[in-house]
Amino acid sequence: MRKTLTILGIESSCDDTAAAIVRDGEGGRQILASIVEGQTSLHAAFGGVVPEIAARAHAERVDGCVAQAMAAAGVGFGDLDGIAVTAGPGLIGGVLAGVMCGKGLSAATGLPLIGMNHLAGHALTPRLTDGLEFPYLMLLVSGGHCQYLRVDGPDSFTRLGASIDDAPGEAFDKVAKVLGLPQPGGPMVEAEAALGNPKRFALPRPLLDRPGCDMSFSGLKTALLRARDGVIVEKGGMLRADRADLCAGFQAAVVDVVAEKTRRALAMAPVKAFAVAGGVAANQAIRAALEKVCSENSVQFLAPPLALCTDNAAMIAWAGIERFRLGHSDDLTLSARPRWPLDQTSPALLGFGKKGAKA
Repeated sequence: MRKTLTILGIESSCDDTAAAIVRDGEGGRQILASIVEGQTSLHAAFGGVVPEIAARAHAERVDGCVAQAMAAAGVGFGDLDGIAVTAGPGLIGGVLAGVMCGKGLSAATGLPLIGMNHLAGHALTPRLTDGLEFPYLMLLVSGGHCQYLRVDGPDSFTRLGASIDDAPGEAFDKVAKVLGLPQPGGPMVEAEAALGNPKRFALPRPLLDRPGCDMSFSGLKTALLRARDGVIVEKGGMLRADRADLCAGFQAAVVDVVAEKTRRALAMAPVKAFAVAGGVAANQAIRAALEKVCSENSVQFLAPPLALCTDNAAMIAWAGIERFRLGHSDDLTLSARPRWPLDQTSPALLGFGKKGAKA
């Protein structure tokens, strides 16, 4: 009989402070509580996430989120089997705030500490929501990351391809900024795109002329900026319809690239199931395109509920359960890591720095 495990998860890698309680046992997988406190209002005036503001907010909020999650789940520390905390990758100040909270709770209670890779949390989410069996193919697509992974186990990931520059979420945010749309940019660009003509502007589909699954979105963003400048020069300004058409053209280009790269990934690593996770997975146009590709290839398509696509602590708690069942845990020397590739064997696409491989 499999032992029932109840794990507290803590997440603070970017601009969402989160805590959750997840239980796994003979009764199945249960999210007993999931608390997420966003920081959108704190960063709105700056057109993006300010790391120093995010770090301070995490430090101020993380213990309160833990208390809220435990109260909502109706559990005390005596009911827990461990504490899983995001130890990277992410904005180092925020990651550090979560890690220090987790270490403090572990030291005070004696509960095992489980340091988790934030990306593993996203990659393992389909097992929490749908009980998906290994192996499967995962597209992790978010504000800071974009990669195709073959997932063979809780700690076994093979990268098939990734963005060599901007992640799609980052590109969406930058496009929103240059078009005068508020942050977060992804939902704003998607809403405008629904009103526009995707064929008006001839925007590029980067790297489709090269083999493999690697992607690039920086040049697409630059092409949109030049198209915007051309409209302003021609008309002396930009109308709402112009902005909608630019958004529609940009989103259509991203969709085309992601769809084609997914076809190639499925050909490289034949599996029975394909899952998508990360904040950009909330984009309905991208979801629809991915679902179509999977249908064409007779592959099961899975996407977590929208609340579990964006950053949350339930995915960290679940990934902690998976890692803990393998016998892994950490001590109080656990370090916060700004960079932490899931696939440790593939060469880094974005180079190396003093802290190690970027991605």
